[in-house]
Amino acid sequence: MSFPLQPTFFGLSLEYMENVYEQFFVLKYHGGWSFTEAYSLPIKLREWFLKRLVRQKKEEQEAAEDASHGTGRSQTVLGPGVNPPKL
Repeated sequence: MSFPLQPTFFGLSLEYMENVYEQFFVLKYHGGWSFTEAYSLPIKLREWFLKRLVRQKKEEQEAAEDASHGTGRSQTVLGPGVNPPKL
């Protein structure tokens, strides 16, 4: 007797789990999260934090490149939605 079910029928595929562990690593390495914190996040919230972290890193990279090339964009980045005080 044979069973035509895929080996992942009763669990998650190795590829999926590799992706989840990669997400945990990124949150831990770049975001300072603990494994337990990342593991406990609901999936959609974890995905949002990863997308936001990627956006933040891109903004930081662009700011560093602008500063090194002297393009004049010298606006201080204080955080999302936070502007420097007007003098």
